Amino acid sequence: MHLFFFRYLYAPCFSLGFTGLSVWLVGHWPMGLWCLPVLLLLAIGLSMLAEALAPYERQWNLNHGDIGRDRLHALVNEALNCVGILSIPLFARLLPDNTLWPHTLPLWLQVLIAIVVADLGITLMHWLSHRSALLWRLHAVHHSVRRMYGLNGLMKHPLHQGLEALAGTLPLLLAGMPVTVAALLAFAIAIQLLLQHSNVDMRIGALRHLIAWAPVHRFHHLRYGRAGDVNFALFFCLWDRLLGTAFDSPYKVGSKDLGIGSQPEYPDGYLAQLLEPFVCRARSERSPAPPAELRGSVEQL
Repeated sequence: MHLFFFRYLYAPCFSLGFTGLSVWLVGHWPMGLWCLPVLLLLAIGLSMLAEALAPYERQWNLNHGDIGRDRLHALVNEALNCVGILSIPLFARLLPDNTLWPHTLPLWLQVLIAIVVADLGITLMHWLSHRSALLWRLHAVHHSVRRMYGLNGLMKHPLHQGLEALAGTLPLLLAGMPVTVAALLAFAIAIQLLLQHSNVDMRIGALRHLIAWAPVHRFHHLRYGRAGDVNFALFFCLWDRLLGTAFDSPYKVGSKDLGIGSQPEYPDGYLAQLLEPFVCRARSERSPAPPAELRGSVEQL
């Protein structure tokens, strides 16, 4: 019975709990900003514990020889996020003064505005990365995973992460977004990525039409060619509805459904993945056809 309630409450409590706590700490304590890295480590630890208690797919909790690589991806990419946040004051000096940012609004509302704007930019860059061959070469690193668990969300080529970050934050930076809001935005994105790629058997009900958590995002990692060109949004499913890329199905995604169908031999090592976008290779294989249980739904896209 306790697992029943856990599955239904996990995603909203995890999201609102950690994001809300981060906003409260930064808004009410001078040292709150420096607590965010510790809070993120706590969130990662809790995510791993939840995956062990109520896994969506038990095999995804096993080490596939990818834990060290994924931790390295997460460490490097989060370090680059910190560098980006710390460089905001320098960036601000290069811009003319403006009063566009709503400094007088409550901090939580400023963060919410930043999330909505950034989500739109990141979603569009994500969508474009499935349309542009050049961008796909960078983005493919993220799609090479063969299991889904929390840290997969932080597994990206640093160049592609930089492009997504630029698409999401440039309008906010031009509007004069403060460093505190930028740090909270980066934290909220990290929490959302943990939930998007989580191996927790979460039951989110009608929220699957609003928030792009794991039950929605797993379909984006299908290896069957264009079948995975769905559910691009980071936070809000609204963007996919507007793009015409929203997709849902009762189909249970398993390990056999993940990866890059046209590149089954995609390298697994960290350095090899960083170099892969710049390696010239022979023409890729044809993506496999989706299984019969999924084929009807996919063909309607």
